[in-house]
Amino acid sequence: MFEWFRAKRYGEDDFKALLDLVPSDGRLNIAEAAKKLDITKRCVVILAGELSKKNLLKIKHHIVRRPDLVATSLLVGRREREFLMKQIVSKEGVFKRVITPADELFMMVQAKEEISTKDAGMILNVDEKVIERWAKNMQDLVSVVYPINVVAKPIIKIEKEGKKRKEPLKPSMVKGKLLESYEIISDKVPARVKLVSSAEESLPLYLMELPETGEATLAILNYITRILTDGIQVQAEDISDPKRMLELRDRFFYDAMEIVREEMPTLSAEDIGILSGIVLHKAYGLGDVELLMADDWLEEVCINTSHFPLTVYHKKYGWMKTNILLDNEKAVYNYAAQIGRKIDRNITSRDPLMDAHLLGGDRVCASLFPISSFGNTITIRKFARRPWTVTHFMSPEYYAFSKEICAFLWLCFQYELNVVIGGGTASGKTSMLNCLCSLIQPTQRIVSVEDTRELNLPKYLHLNWIPLTKREPNPERQGEISMLDLIIASLRMRPDRIIVGEIRRREEAEVLFEAMHTGHSVYSTMHADTARNLKRRLLEPPIGVPSAEIEALHLIVIQHRDRTTGKRKTFEVAEIIPGTEGKEFDLNYLFRWNPRTREFAKINESKRIYNDLNLHTGMSKDEIEGDLREKEMVLEWMLGEGMYDIDEVADVMDRYYKDHDSLLNEIRSVRGG
Repeated sequence: MFEWFRAKRYGEDDFKALLDLVPSDGRLNIAEAAKKLDITKRCVVILAGELSKKNLLKIKHHIVRRPDLVATSLLVGRREREFLMKQIVSKEGVFKRVITPADELFMMVQAKEEISTKDAGMILNVDEKVIERWAKNMQDLVSVVYPINVVAKPIIKIEKEGKKRKEPLKPSMVKGKLLESYEIISDKVPARVKLVSSAEESLPLYLMELPETGEATLAILNYITRILTDGIQVQAEDISDPKRMLELRDRFFYDAMEIVREEMPTLSAEDIGILSGIVLHKAYGLGDVELLMADDWLEEVCINTSHFPLTVYHKKYGWMKTNILLDNEKAVYNYAAQIGRKIDRNITSRDPLMDAHLLGGDRVCASLFPISSFGNTITIRKFARRPWTVTHFMSPEYYAFSKEICAFLWLCFQYELNVVIGGGTASGKTSMLNCLCSLIQPTQRIVSVEDTRELNLPKYLHLNWIPLTKREPNPERQGEISMLDLIIASLRMRPDRIIVGEIRRREEAEVLFEAMHTGHSVYSTMHADTARNLKRRLLEPPIGVPSAEIEALHLIVIQHRDRTTGKRKTFEVAEIIPGTEGKEFDLNYLFRWNPRTREFAKINESKRIYNDLNLHTGMSKDEIEGDLREKEMVLEWMLGEGMYDIDEVADVMDRYYKDHDSLLNEIRSVRGG
């Protein structure tokens, strides 16, 4: 039996079975243990001897009878630790929980009220110097007391008056109808989003479940953050170069992973990644807001002071109230100042308004109290990570325009006609401009001019595309590069197409229409609710461009957002008919959205577009209409094949311009006719 037992090399199951029998308070006789384990007393002695070397058991010898087995303080401590862990893990409804040795240390101190660094280190199997360092960094949670006796080990004591942590509203606490649920991830930090319609709230709820971490872990993460921010120096040239800032961000993240791994080597790779991402978001990003920024369904992220939860604009459900709340007004200011520093801008009580952008291109507007009466604010207009395409706009889900309208606009873009897209705020003007620009043939040179980079053209146009962005003046009011400066500069770059983010001033409009008259194809956006209003804005002050200049414009497209449903539509399409004998130009309405029938109606036949195409290309009316039918067929095929990605659409466009007949024959063969 002895030889058989030695051959087993004392398996972990054998050690565990014996440890489970030993009571935390009391003793276990070796004879009794042998009977319960169905092994010899000699085997029990061998097992107990090995466990005593690990300080998990004590062997109490007697003169008359067999020795007893007694649990050590280390074994009792580890059992208490396991019990506390089970209590935490047994909690239901938690999306993801990261429990670190620092949390276990804090739980032990809470349970006992005090423990020595030596005992804690033995229980957790962590060096006592590390335990002492963790305890020192758990501010407001525990304190470290050093005994007068220099031989004695430091004692960790619980702080009776701990800082109350602001807990977010949990989805499990909300009653309502679940609209949708999905998961997102940002820098290895996962989150689950639940969209809920609640009778108790006026807005739908955007509830985000974040990884749950203990207060002790957060304290250690703050300590790691301080190490990183002190160790990684940011130079002036890093701030001025977006590429270097992104490289610095990556370095920060991987350095954070190394420190977390060194501090807590027993954690899984997944948990190390999550904690490192949290450190990155706290020190280099916008905290929990970074996870909102990772949600491609969001268009706007708004911090409306620290007194209210953040609000977001969801592409499907409109404005929503989140369960994310910042700690205080200082936190809002710190985020705004951090955003400004990265692009060499300042926001102070002297300059309480700031227009800026994030490194990814998202537009930011920040304001400070008392300019904003309730408190400091940040509004982020997100740059589309997955740009809208014509297929999105034609799909039944969005139905922003019909295939007939899309084919007509494609015709106008292909033959370099000038187009202005109008609409109200957040009506989809820039999204419409972006998706239509993906219909441009790759043989064209494009120059775009914007306040903040929002256009995202397909890759096959990048080779000959120059995106220009205006620059605000520095604190000394110097170094400004205006939209007008950029438009004038663009004319010297031999562009075939000029795209201007928005016309706001008379000078910009004058240069733009001059560019049209000199043969450049120009596209832009403008605030106007109808084609008639856009005409008035162009003709009347403060823009006030002469009617003869405006006649170089061929087409007006008006976008509209239904404020009751949040849906965006192409409201109307109108062509400009040049005036005669000193009269101002007129509008010929071609298409219009009918809200009663919920269909796009054709109002009139085109006059000017057909005439101009006939004049410059020689195409007859029948040939133009045949071309439109072909385009409708291509668009319908793309929609049927589910080609929503901008580069998928671009591949079709590239092939259409290079090998037109082959593409059409392939589509006809698939369609069977």
